[in-house]
Amino acid sequence: MGLARQRSGTNAFAMDVLCARILERHRDSVRVQKPHLAVPNLTRIIGATLTLSNKHGFHATTLRQLAEASGLSMGGLYTYFDSKPTLLSMILGEVAETVAEVLNQPPADVKQDARKHLHWIIATHVRMSEAMQPWFVFCFMEAKSFPPAERQRAIDMEVMTEKIIAGVLKQGVASGVFAIDQVTLTASLIKPLLQDWYVKRAKYRRRGTSIETYINAVSTFADAAVAGRTRPSRVATGSRTKSRQTAHP
Repeated sequence: MGLARQRSGTNAFAMDVLCARILERHRDSVRVQKPHLAVPNLTRIIGATLTLSNKHGFHATTLRQLAEASGLSMGGLYTYFDSKPTLLSMILGEVAETVAEVLNQPPADVKQDARKHLHWIIATHVRMSEAMQPWFVFCFMEAKSFPPAERQRAIDMEVMTEKIIAGVLKQGVASGVFAIDQVTLTASLIKPLLQDWYVKRAKYRRRGTSIETYINAVSTFADAAVAGRTRPSRVATGSRTKSRQTAHP
């Protein structure tokens, strides 16, 4: 079942839900086929991987450390993946699939209004990264040490998000709502504002910056940067509520 249909009544970004999706995509290689056993164990493996990588780095984390942290034997680990690159591919693949699925399915009324759509992307991405912070931090912080193929995959994820933003900006320029000379560059400048929330989370926690304050600040900043012939409007309460419901089922 896709995330779009799971959002209602369940947390589509919970670790066990995401690991169930990983299991579904890797059924040919995962040798434990019973979901009631496989999903909890894979959840422990992925959770331990993200925790250990945050402390030591993925490259420096050994399978023995991972086995100890997850409570599984070395043999148990190998029933889920055959190597660290495969484990890495599982994690990167889930983040990429989640981001693509969520950001490419805005509500119909949002899709028709470029400014609403931009606000929705900002709010939805920030809320999604809040719910999946260990996953997003892992992809961002560890990318430089990934093998070439996985490093390119991490780069492609960033480019994908920029293209989604750029598509909305182009729509706004075409309708006269936005006035932008360089759409691609503007999209690439907005993307780091979304990343800053999860990469520098401790900074905003110390400052007492709430997620609502951050979303509104980024939306206001983006409005000022792309403003066209119409006066940018503040993000409506209803719009924020819809974004919250989208990102937090």
